[in-house]
Amino acid sequence: MEQQNLTSTVTEFVLLGLTQNQQLKYFLFMVFFVVYVTTWLGNFTIIITVIADHQLHTPMYFLLANLTFNVNAPHLHSGLLFQHKTVSFEECILQMFFFHFIGGAMVFFLVGMAIDRYVAIYKPLRYLIIMNWGMCMGLVVLAWLGGLAHSAVQIGLLLQLPFCGPNILDNFYCDLPQVIKLACTNTYLVELQMVFSGGVLLITLFISLLISYTIILVKIRTHVTEGKHKALSTCGAQILVVSLIFIPGIFIYARPFKKFTLDKSTSVFFTVISQMLNPMIYTLRNADMKMAIKRLMSRMLLSWKKRRTLVIFE
Repeated sequence: MEQQNLTSTVTEFVLLGLTQNQQLKYFLFMVFFVVYVTTWLGNFTIIITVIADHQLHTPMYFLLANLTFNVNAPHLHSGLLFQHKTVSFEECILQMFFFHFIGGAMVFFLVGMAIDRYVAIYKPLRYLIIMNWGMCMGLVVLAWLGGLAHSAVQIGLLLQLPFCGPNILDNFYCDLPQVIKLACTNTYLVELQMVFSGGVLLITLFISLLISYTIILVKIRTHVTEGKHKALSTCGAQILVVSLIFIPGIFIYARPFKKFTLDKSTSVFFTVISQMLNPMIYTLRNADMKMAIKRLMSRMLLSWKKRRTLVIFE
């Protein structure tokens, strides 16, 4: 009962944001607003293109559309406009839950895309048989369940701790490494459990993905003749996206939760910049996607011209 009273003492957290300089806040708001809009437009373009273009109705692009659906951007912009931004205890917990839920699902989607490329290169004649609709849906469901399990474990460990003050977070969103340090108890054991269930998992998956893509690239260079450039470009784009997501994630979650100088800048890159770069990488480095976007734009332009002609004649 005493621990329950302590836990209910903290009712809200104060987010200090990225900077206390008011002029810099407005500048950063404009920069991140452009980045945020670019991210949403890029992801929306990929999803619509995959849905509209029948030539992209393949397992790889089905998984890609699900991956780009996971736009993971915390409440950054509002925090830049205010001196201090407060969030309730419940809102903070929900923010962390969905942040790790979506982030975890994104990681497992990248694993699914690596499986897809492995089958495409090593079993090309049986690719559509192996990567059938049931297999694709299974990978999607497993990715979401994996993200849910990861987030539930992390938040479950956090909720065991009492919070009785202080309540100031030197960050622009609620996240486990900062929130756990505000607990009114020794958190060493819980931190180890979080690092093991989150950070070690990231390192293991990252190494596994790098080994898998190395094997795939060797196979492409030594055995693939037709479409070699296209296969190398696709795998190169996926390796780049994997690195952009895993490396900053490992820096944040695969170490003891101590404050470092690069924490904020790494968090910005992890939660904002990498989310913008991902759709750009998949569109600029993928010939099929670029051609599909051109076809979609041509159809939209033709449809607009037809409607305009009808209006004029009417």
